[in-house]
Amino acid sequence: MKIAIGNDHAATDLKFIIKEYVEGMGHEVINFGTDDNESCDYPAYGKKVGEAVVNGEADCGILICGTGVGISIAANKVKGVRAAVCSDVATAHLVKEHNNANIIAFGARIVGVELAKDIVKTYLEAEFEGGRHQRRIDMIHDIEN
Repeated sequence: MKIAIGNDHAATDLKFIIKEYVEGMGHEVINFGTDDNESCDYPAYGKKVGEAVVNGEADCGILICGTGVGISIAANKVKGVRAAVCSDVATAHLVKEHNNANIIAFGARIVGVELAKDIVKTYLEAEFEGGRHQRRIDMIHDIEN
């Protein structure tokens, strides 16, 4: 699987850890984030990952900023993105199973390294259930259009 990853300055260190972890799981990671700790603007990275996912360059995405909120809001402005902030594994599982989220986000200032790894693993291993959930995804698409 190809996974786009993006981050701002608050999450550079965690991004590199997650990138290595995901590659260790056998996935290809496309890095759209900053690689240093200089202050930068998270919306640019949310947009880049969102566009990569929507245009098929990546199968899904991972976004990391201080809280995960700002960068996910930016990504959700890209038509076709369903980015969800996850601060626990239950949410990571459910956003894929019920919402078919194509991007997850979390905060480097909110979750620790091991929890971040667990969130990513849970999300990547979860599968969309379809059925009644597809009807709701279709409703979201209708709102978007």
